[in-house]
Amino acid sequence: MNKAVVVGGSNGIGLAISTELIKRGFFVYVIDKSEPEELIGNYKHIKTDLSVFDESVFDEVLQDKDISMLMITAGFGRVAKFEDIGIGEIKKQMAVNAVSIMEIINMFYHRINDDKDFYTGIMVSIAGRIVSPLFSTYSASKAALSKFIEALNIELEKNNKTNRILEISPGSLKGTKFNGGQNNIELLNKISNDIIEQLLNKKVLFIPEYNEIYKDVIKRYIDNPLKFGLESYDYKIKGNRISGKKQRVGYLSGTFDLFHLGHLNLLKRAKENCDYLIVGVHPNAAHKGKETFIPLDERKAIVQSCKYVDRVVDSCPEDNDAWELYHYDRLFVGSDYKGTERFKRYEEYFKDKNVEIVYFPYTKSTSSTQIRALIMKETRSDNLKRN
Repeated sequence: MNKAVVVGGSNGIGLAISTELIKRGFFVYVIDKSEPEELIGNYKHIKTDLSVFDESVFDEVLQDKDISMLMITAGFGRVAKFEDIGIGEIKKQMAVNAVSIMEIINMFYHRINDDKDFYTGIMVSIAGRIVSPLFSTYSASKAALSKFIEALNIELEKNNKTNRILEISPGSLKGTKFNGGQNNIELLNKISNDIIEQLLNKKVLFIPEYNEIYKDVIKRYIDNPLKFGLESYDYKIKGNRISGKKQRVGYLSGTFDLFHLGHLNLLKRAKENCDYLIVGVHPNAAHKGKETFIPLDERKAIVQSCKYVDRVVDSCPEDNDAWELYHYDRLFVGSDYKGTERFKRYEEYFKDKNVEIVYFPYTKSTSSTQIRALIMKETRSDNLKRN
């Protein structure tokens, strides 16, 4: 039986391609974050999130020698001014749209770089081939993919292999969720069939509606990139296509000695209330009149390993000093600090900076104080026994 892998095959163009492949008799591995919508037939869904790439997800498909096709359609982006795009969004777009895809190709490259037929396609974008203001990080990630594919196809040529990687670079596609729309497979039937035919014929570039639209678009860009870019900017502004949602940066600080469930819950709740979480780790617990058992570097490594944390830094003497460095939007702290002189001062400081202080109520769980007391008790007991 012919088998295919479609990464991002649960919706949009990926779903349409998966549907068509099943109609053609393929068994399809659908690798995506969500379950496939309205997909019927011979397939298996494998869940993964490309923003936190996990190679082990691909173990099963890499062992399946009947797979002869790899199609990658995963990707996301939004039209926004660069000033409204946070560090977390930049990292996530580059991870999902470019880095994870290169990693997948690396895992399958021994099949692509082989004499046996293997068909590979990657959904890129016309935005990766022209200047695309207000789409800067998305187009940068797609431009990286475009050049990556072009370079690998040269290497395959030099290796005297007939397999190629197909770059599919469409403009806006009706029938997908990309620009706030809904899945409509019927609207994507033609392009999904065209893509599969291009794959099977081992083509290297497919720009849908090239003669009708994009031949002229690319020519205008090449003739005068600045003029083209300015017109593109104005078109997006006039079309009210800008997404004004700014990615929220959160910050909290703590000692995180003797890491326990209470710490984990705090980090989880903080991440649920922001898009990018920065955690400052105190050098010691002297401000609480306590000693720390775990060295600073080890505590930072433990916190950084938590999936809810995007960045770990050395804490500043005051949390408002940290704002001067990281310009966060939300400061997270336990509710027992509310009303203290320190946080009254913070609330006054942040009034004109559009920063919200979020006070989390403490939940019942193991605490560092309890663990520390137990350790000290056991230590004293051991000392008494020795004496």
